[in-house]
Amino acid sequence: MSREFLGTGWQFPIRVNPQGGLSYSAAEENIQEAIWIILSTAPGERQMLGQFGCGIHDYVFAPNNATTRGHIADRVRRALTTYEPRIEVRSVRVDSSPDEPNKMLIRVDYRIRSNNASHNLVYPFYINEGGA
Repeated sequence: MSREFLGTGWQFPIRVNPQGGLSYSAAEENIQEAIWIILSTAPGERQMLGQFGCGIHDYVFAPNNATTRGHIADRVRRALTTYEPRIEVRSVRVDSSPDEPNKMLIRVDYRIRSNNASHNLVYPFYINEGGA
């Protein structure tokens, strides 16, 4: 079964293949990389797409509490709903990492619209970067 309908794009991070060309990702891998890019990009970071991104970087020095985790979950859900039309976001959960108090784990459960396949992704997000 061909999975071309899920898309193909440059692999993230961008890599050069052994033949000297760019490496590409396809299907579910391409969607997962697109989600990672959305979460990693701060609004205003892309010159031609000023609103693109997630905005979780506004919380780098925020306290690791339920309010901050709720705001981050809301930003992630809105960004993915806006910028990744190939998926339906089923849930976003933000938890503290038990072994690292400055790390939050953003868990995204999603469904690929075109084939109804369920997937998830865990994105590590660090707050209080200076060890505060």
